[in-house]
Parts: sequence; C-alpha cells; structure tokens
Amino acid sequence: MVTTPNESSKILDTIGALQSSLTKTEKRIAEQILITPELIAQSSLAEIAKSLNVGEATFIRFCRTLGFKGFSDFKLDFAIELATQSQQSSDLLDTTITAKDSPKEIASKLQSVINNVVGETINLLDFDALSNVVKELRKAKRIYLFGVGSSGVVADGAKNKLMRIGFQVDAETNNHFMYMQASLMRKGDVVIGISHSGTSPETTKALEIAKQAGAVTVAITHNLRSPITKVSDYVLNNGNRQGQLQGDSVGTQITQLFVLDLIYALLVQAEKEKAKQSKQKTVAVIEQQQNK
Repeated sequence: MVTTPNESSKILDTIGALQSSLTKTEKRIAEQILITPELIAQSSLAEIAKSLNVGEATFIRFCRTLGFKGFSDFKLDFAIELATQSQQSSDLLDTTITAKDSPKEIASKLQSVINNVVGETINLLDFDALSNVVKELRKAKRIYLFGVGSSGVVADGAKNKLMRIGFQVDAETNNHFMYMQASLMRKGDVVIGISHSGTSPETTKALEIAKQAGAVTVAITHNLRSPITKVSDYVLNNGNRQGQLQGDSVGTQITQLFVLDLIYALLVQAEKEKAKQSKQKTVAVIEQQQNK
C-alpha cells in the first residue's frame, strides 16, 4: 500500500523544514503551532499574538515566511489542512514501538513512517526546480554526488543507478577528495550535494568550491534555509516526519533515495531508448565477467 501525499499537509511540513533556521521568536511561534495547531486555527490574530507574547506584525511576518500574503490566507489554508488531517487521523498508526508489539505490528508502524516521510517529501519538493535539475543532468558532461556518513552511502547508490543508464557519474564521500574534485569542475558539470541537515561543513564547502569553478550545484536537504542551500543553484527538499521510530535513520535515507529515484525515473522517461540501451550494455558486461 502506498499513501498518496496530501497537499493540504504542506503548512506543517514547511514549518518543520524551516524550524532549524528560524530566529528565536520564529521558533517559539513554530513550536506553538506544532504543539497546539487547533488553537491557532481557531483564534484571531490578536488572540494568537497575545498568547505567544509577540506583536501582531511579527506573526504576520511569520505567515509571509511560510509563503502567505498575510494572516487571513494562512488561517484559511491552515484550517483546511487541519480539517483534512482530522478526517485521516484514524488511519495513522502510532509509530512508537512498545514491548507488546508483534513483528507484524512493528512492520506496519515502519510502513506508516515510510508513507509519511514520502508524502511529506512530495509536499516539500519544488517540482519546477526538479524539472530544471533533470534538464541540467541530461546535458551534463560530468555528474558528481557528494555526501558524508549515511548521505555518502546514498550518493554511492545513486552513482550506480545513473551509471547504468549511460551517465558519466562519480561519487565522493571523503572531504579531501570532494574538495579536489570540486576544484576541477567546470561549466557543463553538475554536482549534487546530499545533506539531510543541510549543515554538513564538508558537503557545503565542496558545493561552494564547485559553484565557484563553474558547475551547476544541487542540494538535497530537509532544511529549507540551511547553509547548503546558499551555495546551490537548485534545492530539492526531502521529508523528515518520523516520530520516535528508529531515530532518524530510516526516514532520512528513504527520503533521500526517493528524491534520487525520482530524478532517475524522469531521466529514463526523457530518453527511454538511450537509457534502455545503456542499461543493457552495462548489465551484459557484468554478466560476461561473472561467467568467465
């Protein structure tokens, strides 16, 4: 079963993606919205400002940070979002594992986590940016993927898939190698930096070097205003709605892989015959070597 993403959940998803980069006052507003969303939706601007101990203008600026013209637009869309979530809440599983859970129940909770983070990712993605990234990759002379830790594992997996359909691609997970490769980039190359937090100093620095060298830079990250976004021509946001299940590793890697698989699918769609021929060649050569 695959859950269809809910466009009306976009406000809470966006608040979550912005939270780490907000000011102290904005964080307080964001936390209150996430804790008591119904109260916010039912209150007037004056009541909200009073309960949060902020000025009305401050809350209006927060609404604009989320992409709304003002409070009225925010409140209307937020009320619709909460009403839709209320209708669906009975279908959502508690994703906290308990001592009494059977293996099947834990599997169902994990499925719920996966469905939630994928749906959140689709809500957060800028599909115009995604289309432009695919265009840049199709005409790229070379493609590099940078990432450290678990993001490096994801980068290596994406390298394998893109190579199989004919792209000149490589991945680096060591910061020294990333810096060296980035310095050798030039116009016509594309570099994709993967950092869930968006604060990885190694990946951010590598993208900055690559951008200065003339390459097109792409960030895959959860945080909308993180350092890596400032050195990227295109930003693709992944979800993070995971609750307390399995820390943050399950949802993080799945959403990164989802974004990269979406890129892969769009590349295949754009040049299906070329991708098919390249994949046949790469699969055949591996089989030949294994049969020797």
